[in-house]
Amino acid sequence: MSNCEKFINLSTATTKNETKKGKTNMTSVIHLHEKYRVLPGPEAYLPPAAAAMGVSLPDRGEALVEGEIVPAEEAMVKIAEKLISAKNPTIFPGPQILWVWNEKVVEKAKAVRELAETVGAKVIPMPDYRPKYPMIDPEKEINPNHPNLTIWHNDIDVCIFVGVHCHFANVALKIIRGGTDCYTIALCAKAGHEDAMISLRDVDVDTIRRLTEIVKDIKRRESRRADG
Repeated sequence: MSNCEKFINLSTATTKNETKKGKTNMTSVIHLHEKYRVLPGPEAYLPPAAAAMGVSLPDRGEALVEGEIVPAEEAMVKIAEKLISAKNPTIFPGPQILWVWNEKVVEKAKAVRELAETVGAKVIPMPDYRPKYPMIDPEKEINPNHPNLTIWHNDIDVCIFVGVHCHFANVALKIIRGGTDCYTIALCAKAGHEDAMISLRDVDVDTIRRLTEIVKDIKRRESRRADG
């Protein structure tokens, strides 16, 4: 059953379980919430927010992988595997690391650049959040109000959001899930993002460097296997 079908069944279950007193029996709703997975789309014109479908944010030391809470290290390995196997991995750095607003930003931006070089990923910036449709140049930037334009134009199959303010990241991730088949990864400095396929929380320079090392380790192992 697709996520879209689950959402329709969820709404139907809520309607059918109304009691004589006008209240709703939430048993079926909760059961369906537990089965919801955050997967690549296209899901629907208006996909439900993952939080509304029962996906919870992880605690410190944890992460989200397709709607399931897992240890952060496990999620980083999954991110590395997705990036390495992608045809066109792309990193979308947002204003929080594009502009030098404190001393830590420079080191974080350098770490993101090293990750991109290690993966062989493109870097397409999200310099601001102003809607620019239909004038955006999808080869040069991405915008949270219509991120699908950049993803479609560049045929991006796996992407990373980093340095994007949470409320704009949430909007963009939901739009991407609704209208594209791109696998989304969010490296969040705060509590994480339910609408990304994989989301790390409390991401700092050390987290990004650790992720880069995991990518390097996997590539070395694959290279040794290829050499026999």
